[in-house]
Amino acid sequence: MVKNLKLLRNKKGISQQQLADIIGISQQSINKYENHNIEPDINTLIDFANYFNTSVDYLIGHTDIEHIFEKVEPFDLNRDEARLIDNYRILNENEKESIRLVIKNYCIAK
Repeated sequence: MVKNLKLLRNKKGISQQQLADIIGISQQSINKYENHNIEPDINTLIDFANYFNTSVDYLIGHTDIEHIFEKVEPFDLNRDEARLIDNYRILNENEKESIRLVIKNYCIAK
């Protein structure tokens, strides 16, 4: 069973049939992955992860971190800068975009 597939699908507001059409498999397969101990092949898991912008590890319940891990570069941050980064990371995508626009506007003004 793909532990978080149904959660992600419901969060996105799509039906099993819609997801099946997007991924290119049958609705019955989606049902089996969500409700029975049937596991998809690795390529299907990757397709799900790509569609939901998450990791295979999250899909199968190996981690509780829903977002994709991105490569980060180490920086020497002070406490205030680190707090800003931590707060930014918990924002949703629309909120992050708002912050990026504010920063862009301040940088253009200088």
